[in-house]
Parts: sequence; structure tokens; C-alpha cells
Amino acid sequence: MRLALPALEPFLAQNVAKEVRKDALVIRRAGEALAAGEPPGPGAARQLLAAAREIDREFLARLGGFPVRIEIRYDAIEPLRLRRIELGLDTAYRILEAWRRGGRLRDAFVPSELERRMFEMLQLYAEETQALSHSVRLPGILAPVRERLAQRLREAMTHAARTLARAEPAAGQNG
Repeated sequence: MRLALPALEPFLAQNVAKEVRKDALVIRRAGEALAAGEPPGPGAARQLLAAAREIDREFLARLGGFPVRIEIRYDAIEPLRLRRIELGLDTAYRILEAWRRGGRLRDAFVPSELERRMFEMLQLYAEETQALSHSVRLPGILAPVRERLAQRLREAMTHAARTLARAEPAAGQNG
């Protein structure tokens, strides 16, 4: 596995940048809704889902120089992605709304709700990552590590989500 990572690092860095772009769109849309004076409507998440698909297409088009081929099965990931977008959009909207009123982050949620939301979003992301791992085609020497990489990544993400959920009492003190 350690031998495979150096070959994949540029690909992984671009993948992270792609995901940051998607999350930025969700936060921006929440801000636009706040500026308009009403929560994002149900169509907003679907529009963001379409925008995420376009970001994926741009990313895949730039992969020519990498030893990775990806054929995304959107039917497997979009239900997970849509739920994550909906949850992220509502969470971002509520946080921005609390800040606009001069409130604290915790004022936007009942006790433990923010941690539950973060846990759910991370779990959905971990499930999406696992589903996407079946779309990745690696060169012969790296192919056997694909499933191990995906499993370890999901385990790390799940561990992070659980740690965040357990950190709730201390987080409440920071307000």
C-alpha cells in the first residue's frame, strides 16, 4: 500500500480539491438563500447535485496523465450524495442565519443536533466513497490494493465521525 500512495498522491490531491469545490457550492447556495430571506427550496439540492456531476466530469477529463480510470455509477452514489447535500445545505443555512443574528454556532441547533448532523454527513460521505471505489480502475500492480484502500478510507472516515459525535460535550463548552 505504501508503494501505491506516491503514484496516487496527485490524483488524491485533485480529488480533495474537487470535493472542496462541491462543498463550497453548498455553502454559497445557503448564503444566497439567506440573502434572499428564505431557506433553500427543495430544488436547490437537485441543482447542486447536477453541479456536482459537472465538477466530476471536469475532474475526470483532467485524469489523462494519471494511472487511474474512473467510470462513475451515479445510480449508486446519487441517493447518498443528495441526502448529504440536503443535510449540508440546511446545516450551512442555519449556521449562517445564527451568525447573521449575532448568535453562536450552537444557537442554530438543539443540544447534540450539530454532532448528529456532522456524523450523518460523514457517514454518508464514507458510504459514497465506498460505492465510488468500485468505479476506480487501477493499473495491474495497484488493482489488488483498491479494495483495501477503500476499506481503510471508510474505516478512517467512520472513526472520525464517531470521534466527532463523542466530542459533543466538550464542543458545547466552546459555543
